[in-house]
Amino acid sequence: MLRPKNIELIGDEVAIAWTDGSESYFRMDELRKNSPSAENCGETDILGHTHGGTDRTDFSGVRVVGWEFIGNYAIRFDFSDGHNTGLYSFSYLRELDT
Repeated sequence: MLRPKNIELIGDEVAIAWTDGSESYFRMDELRKNSPSAENCGETDILGHTHGGTDRTDFSGVRVVGWEFIGNYAIRFDFSDGHNTGLYSFSYLRELDT
């Protein structure tokens, strides 16, 4: 299973070295913008209607201030604006890197 080997904060980017030898670089404001959290994206009910979420698209100046591994499948980032509920699966992070 592909997973991060190392994570570092470099300037305004999060650098991830993966176990397959590849590296990914994510701008911190873009990670915040693409948070997969219900707070950010809303939640879909059984009928397919989305409730909640935000229309905010500008996260300029928001920084990653910490992170935590969630099991063997995701990372939860702590952002300077207080957001910390998005679980970024390893596969989702790879999708964001394309």
